[in-house]
Amino acid sequence: MSTMQSVLIVEDEMIIAANISMQLNHLGYHVNGIIPRAEEVLPHIKLQVPDILLMDINLKGEMDGIELAGLIQNEYKIPIIYLTANADEVHFNRAKSTNPYAFISKPFKKIDLQRAIELTIIRVAEEKNSKPNEEIPNEPFMLSDSIFVRHHDKMVKINIHDILYIEAERNYCKIHCKDKEHLIVSTLKDLEEKLTVNHLMRIHRSFIVNLFHIDEIANTHVVIARKAIPLSAELKKQLLLHIQKI
Repeated sequence: MSTMQSVLIVEDEMIIAANISMQLNHLGYHVNGIIPRAEEVLPHIKLQVPDILLMDINLKGEMDGIELAGLIQNEYKIPIIYLTANADEVHFNRAKSTNPYAFISKPFKKIDLQRAIELTIIRVAEEKNSKPNEEIPNEPFMLSDSIFVRHHDKMVKINIHDILYIEAERNYCKIHCKDKEHLIVSTLKDLEEKLTVNHLMRIHRSFIVNLFHIDEIANTHVVIARKAIPLSAELKKQLLLHIQKI
């Protein structure tokens, strides 16, 4: 029996997922769960954190496995092993940026799964024996002119002036800047309560915008960096009044 107790399988092809689960059981691991949809993973992890995450890259739906891995890493330090039938350069480079512990190409044999997990266990043990880093907070925190968000094992500074708009996507937010996007684990409501600058304003249930970057205001939307962002009818008057004051 391995020192790793549990493995969570994120795979939308249930026949493959069931086969992986059976092989893991034969190898002496506990299957923490089988989840086919990306949006179900974080709620599951909040209830029961696995020791290892087996993640299919090509999940069906709005979010693929690489995007999901980035979200998970904002909040948890769980070793990720990618499963993929598509090993092209673009997918590999995107996946590599999330620092996975291993890749397993489909179709794979039981020995491939066994070796990937064993190597992950060894690497985790080595990391635990190395000098621990200072604890990095999960929650973003605000300064007067910037936001610090977690990215892997460090906090990254985002200048508020560089924020174009913030978009809500279920239980996380995507901060769109001039040259980059940042995913953070937070609801838009929670983030709105923490923001104190008067030029960041919520104009729709799913969007906060930087008033300085608005290029056009129409009846039903505003335009920022060529992106049409919906504008709630009840907030349009408030937006126009607010713009005149800044």
